[in-house]
Amino acid sequence: MAGATPDVPAGGAPTVRIAGRLERIGAATRSTLETTGLGARFFVRLCVLALASLRRPRLVIDQIHFVGNYSLSIILVSGLFVGFVLGLQGYYTLQRYGSEQALGLLVALSLVRELGPVVAALLFAGRAGTALTAEVGLMKSGEQLAAMEMMAVDPMARVLAPRFAAVVIAMPMLAALFSAVGVFGGYLVGIQLIGVDSGAFWSQMQNGVDVFSDVGNGVIKTVVFGFVCGFTALFVGYEAKPTPEGVARATTTTVVASSLAVLGFDFLLTAMMFGT
Repeated sequence: MAGATPDVPAGGAPTVRIAGRLERIGAATRSTLETTGLGARFFVRLCVLALASLRRPRLVIDQIHFVGNYSLSIILVSGLFVGFVLGLQGYYTLQRYGSEQALGLLVALSLVRELGPVVAALLFAGRAGTALTAEVGLMKSGEQLAAMEMMAVDPMARVLAPRFAAVVIAMPMLAALFSAVGVFGGYLVGIQLIGVDSGAFWSQMQNGVDVFSDVGNGVIKTVVFGFVCGFTALFVGYEAKPTPEGVARATTTTVVASSLAVLGFDFLLTAMMFGT
């Protein structure tokens, strides 16, 4: 009959659904592999060009000033309040065991090992990282990067590489400022507010914090986080869709991806550095 539908073999519908799911899984896997390969090539080229960009220090210094200004105020204020909280919580915890004189050691180790590098990187990703993503994304949507290519100027070497080098250089300095201000905050709460002995506070810190195993490993973490945050911000901005919605989505992606990557790498680095 004209309006009749063809018979569907028994079990045909489940087979079609399974085939559709396999097709979607394969497409997602292929897309993930393509993005991973593209990101790996992008990262290697960015590292090579960042080393070459050091021959033009003016570009890198300008970008260090740019990313530093975007993050400095929130880094200092956050470090101070984190030091306040560490001073209060550390004192009340150590007081149970009669070890409140070790407050300076607790504050310093917490900051230089973990909180300084991690919190500074998270704040950087949320402030300067999104600014870099938006800047690169807007340059792409405005066809400024394409215009550079038309003039035989490599946009990665002229625009992205100096910013990447600046992030890697600025991150340890910002984390050091965060830790220093945090120690000062712990000093204000522990000594000026609570009344811990000043000599014990500083002597315990000096004797217990090792320059190489504690401060040095913290610096290594900040350098790794600089690579992670810089690469994520620039890659997401460079690959963003050239539309206002695409740039807005890219900034959100930068914050989420950078934060998760920082926390993941922090666990791996801590396990390698301080694990037994």
